[in-house]
Amino acid sequence: MLEDTARAKENYLKALEYAKSSKNDTLLWYAYNNLGNIYSSNKNTVSKGFDFYKKAIEIASRNPDQSQVLVPVVNIAWTLLENGMFERAFPYLEQASQIFTEDEGGEAKSNLYTLYGMYYSGKEDYGKAKDYFLKGISLAEKNSFIVEASFAYEEYAKMLKNSGNADEAYIALTKHQEYREQLFAREKNLQREAVYELFETEEYKKNLEAARREQLYKDEVLEKTQQISAIMVVSLVVMFFFLILLFRNNGIRKKLISQLKEKNIELKSAKDEAERLSTLKTRFFSTVSHELRTPLYGVVGLTSLLLEENQNKEQEEDLKSLKFSADYLLALINDVLQMNKMESNLVHLENNTFNIHELFQGIIKTFETTRNNRMVNIELNVDPGIPYLVGDSMRLSQIMMNLLGNAVKFTEKGKVWIKAETVNCKDGRCRIYFEVGDTGIGIPKNKQEEIFEEFSQLKIQNLNYQGTGLGLPIVKKLLQLFDSEIQLESVEGEGSVFSFEINFEQGAENESIRHLGGASPETLPQLLKKILIVDDNRINQVVTQRILKKKDFECLVASSGEEALEILKVQTVDVVLMDVNMPGMNGMETTMKIREFNPDVPVIALTAVEVGEMKEEILKAGMNDIINKPYNIPQFFDTIFKNLLEPVA
Repeated sequence: MLEDTARAKENYLKALEYAKSSKNDTLLWYAYNNLGNIYSSNKNTVSKGFDFYKKAIEIASRNPDQSQVLVPVVNIAWTLLENGMFERAFPYLEQASQIFTEDEGGEAKSNLYTLYGMYYSGKEDYGKAKDYFLKGISLAEKNSFIVEASFAYEEYAKMLKNSGNADEAYIALTKHQEYREQLFAREKNLQREAVYELFETEEYKKNLEAARREQLYKDEVLEKTQQISAIMVVSLVVMFFFLILLFRNNGIRKKLISQLKEKNIELKSAKDEAERLSTLKTRFFSTVSHELRTPLYGVVGLTSLLLEENQNKEQEEDLKSLKFSADYLLALINDVLQMNKMESNLVHLENNTFNIHELFQGIIKTFETTRNNRMVNIELNVDPGIPYLVGDSMRLSQIMMNLLGNAVKFTEKGKVWIKAETVNCKDGRCRIYFEVGDTGIGIPKNKQEEIFEEFSQLKIQNLNYQGTGLGLPIVKKLLQLFDSEIQLESVEGEGSVFSFEINFEQGAENESIRHLGGASPETLPQLLKKILIVDDNRINQVVTQRILKKKDFECLVASSGEEALEILKVQTVDVVLMDVNMPGMNGMETTMKIREFNPDVPVIALTAVEVGEMKEEILKAGMNDIINKPYNIPQFFDTIFKNLLEPVA
């Protein structure tokens, strides 16, 4: 009763030895059952507790009066329910119900109802659970069973919380607390009585000792005894108050520990929920990205083709505006998706060999239209001594595109420049200094930290600059992946300079890149005779065909994976452009089927999903390369020709 399990176990084991000696079934049953209680209270020794309960049941079963069997059976069910093993507990509850008679005490019946409530609550049958809990509570309250009522209300509150009835759960928990306080008061009175009895016993002993010494030492001993008695009285009083204080503090400590456990459970639940929501958010952004990029592919592709073919000068500006708006929307989607991936720790650097001169030339070409519209001169200054580098060229491009985009956007007239210089190159590693500067509006000193925060934009009076405010935060987070950080120097009204340094491994010139560099647009149609386009979207088919036919390529079209397989079994093509996401048989499944009978034909994935999300899965399916939608047309052709020029393995 004092919850001193160590000493309880020691004495129950001694009791078991005497019970075995006496061969008294009642004593044996009692010892085994209580040892079961001790061991089952510790999760590490639950199985041993079950063994003792079963021995108690075996001994009690010898008695024609089966009422003794009821106690260990109920205890087993109770332990199983507390450990979440509801299916195992149910047969014991049923067995207890069959043993139970109307003569059994009301406490046992109340507890049995409560245990049935725990079982149905664990099975999420909250209707039946509530009925049993209310029966147990009614019986306990009717007969003033404080312990049983406290237990029933506690488990009833847990069930109400799990079923979503927070208000009723609070009321039930309040009732549980009221009965706990009554139990506490009752236990406190018992402890007080125990202390008083101990005090009276000690006094009695001291009086006997005093009497004996009085006979021996007479008056002298009597005087000393009185002094000692006085000291003992004071000590006992102090000890009594100390015990009361200790008991009170122990109660408070237990209550705080209980509250801490509940808070820890709530914290874990909140953490799990936050992780679940974060996963859902990532999936949502990925799905939305794909669904937006697919129609954008049609808009950007058709607009680019109309711009090239259009002879009406009056419509040219409208088409340029349309393409600019589509490109802006695509950049916005990419920024939001990129920020979401970085917040979810889904962005990782990949290593590939690249030529920084070609990389930066491509970046500048991307801003050609914007530069002409804003009368901005873009200068490129790349150290000719920079060798081929090994690193994540795509993430480096994202950083430079964001910085260059900001520089062009905030420079109405003037100059923007990109610089790349070798800091040092030794032991196969090169440290490169990068700089993007402009002569634009500049950034006030008090805003230079704020602009790297998400969704933060520099607001200039009388000027309106579009954007999400994600560009520079993305740059900052990407540079952290490179173990680098952005530096900013800016004077308001004079311009800004962003700079950083990155360490790369030194790489060798890639053979396929060198051969591709030797191919010209005029020679490319001779390299390719026939392309199979596999895409379920009609607009995507039209756009891709028209892009390829401008280079005089012969195009075959399949609207599904099954149709593509039929074509490839009877016709020879030089390359397959395969949409990844198609109804029925998707692109990866189709590619695996193709590889069963044609291991050599290059298969290039077309996808509107962020490349990094599916790259490993796409390549594992047997595809040779990936083209992201909407197409960057030069990169589109480069990817096709690179795969044609690579020797077949």
